[in-house]
Amino acid sequence: MKNIITGIFLASLGLVSCKTAQSSENKGPEGSQQKKMTDNQLMDKVQGDALKYFWDFAEPNSKLGRERYHEDNIYPDNDKHVITTGGSGFGLMTILVGVDRKFIPRQEAVKRLTTIADFLEKADRFHGAWPHWINGETGKVVPFGKKDNGGDLVETAFLTQGIICVREYFKNGNAEEKALAAKMDKLWKGVEWNWYTKGGEKVLYWHWSPSYGWEMNFPLEGYNECLITYVLAAASPDHSIDSETYNKGWTRNGTYTTDRTKYGLPLYVKHNYAEEFGGPLFWSQYSYLGLDPRGLSDKYVKSYWDLNRNHVLIDYKYCVENPLGFKGYSEKYWGLTAGYTRNKDGSVGYAAHQPMKEDLGVITPTAALSSMPYTPKESTAFLRFLYEEKPNFIGQAGPYDATSINFDDWTTPRYLAIDQGTIAPMIENYRSGLLWNLFMNAPEIKNGLKKIGFKSTEHKIQ
Repeated sequence: MKNIITGIFLASLGLVSCKTAQSSENKGPEGSQQKKMTDNQLMDKVQGDALKYFWDFAEPNSKLGRERYHEDNIYPDNDKHVITTGGSGFGLMTILVGVDRKFIPRQEAVKRLTTIADFLEKADRFHGAWPHWINGETGKVVPFGKKDNGGDLVETAFLTQGIICVREYFKNGNAEEKALAAKMDKLWKGVEWNWYTKGGEKVLYWHWSPSYGWEMNFPLEGYNECLITYVLAAASPDHSIDSETYNKGWTRNGTYTTDRTKYGLPLYVKHNYAEEFGGPLFWSQYSYLGLDPRGLSDKYVKSYWDLNRNHVLIDYKYCVENPLGFKGYSEKYWGLTAGYTRNKDGSVGYAAHQPMKEDLGVITPTAALSSMPYTPKESTAFLRFLYEEKPNFIGQAGPYDATSINFDDWTTPRYLAIDQGTIAPMIENYRSGLLWNLFMNAPEIKNGLKKIGFKSTEHKIQ
């Protein structure tokens, strides 16, 4: 299957014949393309490129997403077997985009997704929750930190979001597809969400370790990227939380709302440690690959769409304003979110890029690209700028994780699953609503949302 994604994509544009599509990849990022691509062709291109991360560069045994992939081979060979559960959930949704856009054959995808389901069934779980990292050869936990060697409920939620979408996509298919859907159904229903209330406290906890118990002591309180965890916990048929846990835990007894505005735009909630600008943009993306913010509300937030759209627009307006004076920031080069960064000594590090607080002159492409539903005009301008004017920022699996015009067109030839994995699904949600419709139409999700007080005009949840 190597190179098939690029081959099918180029053939679909009429740029090469189907017979010669695979060999065309040797012609570089632009292939044989001479004509300027339309917006739809550009979106096809970046979606197909991002898919390669989870298709061509997947961990070879489990077929799940590696934590990272570095074209510069900076890490030793054994690093290639470290898979990430959250990023793999995004990868599942990316594969669905590939099937639906006919970038990859449906039958091949079903085969691969079945391998993934079988691996996850046997992999280490801790009261149903998977760890942050897993060894793709053995299925055993790879500690994310000394005490983080057990269940990670948030990463599990990101994975489960994808699992449910796969179930919904294939549940009415042929016998093999129905078998896959049944495997995915069993996986998500095995997560003991309510156990992660630490004995019945009215809040969910992020981590539990068989060695250290609850010592990490990280309650999930809003607002950040973790809303999906409460939605799934409420939706669980056998291990559900009650509405009080959502209200007291996530919303901090209803105290997490705010009247603060920035650039005239309401923020609606107090973003944790980032109340002025709303924090890194992944907070408007990770929970919303499946959870549809269109027409979504509860008694605290009258419009989750406006919450997320304003968050992105504030980031955009900040980058255009560019108060720190970094070279290159503009209407077509913007977007701050967590990812790789350039350290002061020129080496590669990691930072939660966000306005003012951690603006280091580095633009992370997934920030603007994965905001496509909220800011289609601004995000498309960024997409076109990358592919037409900054080909050095593009690698084998699409835009590199970190870029900087300010530092003389610096980039790092590296990818992170949790960043690359939001690009294709969020662009697809803009184009067709595919993942939003799959997730929101799952009966358990509808029931869970109702249970904790959500309404959706888009999906008739009252």
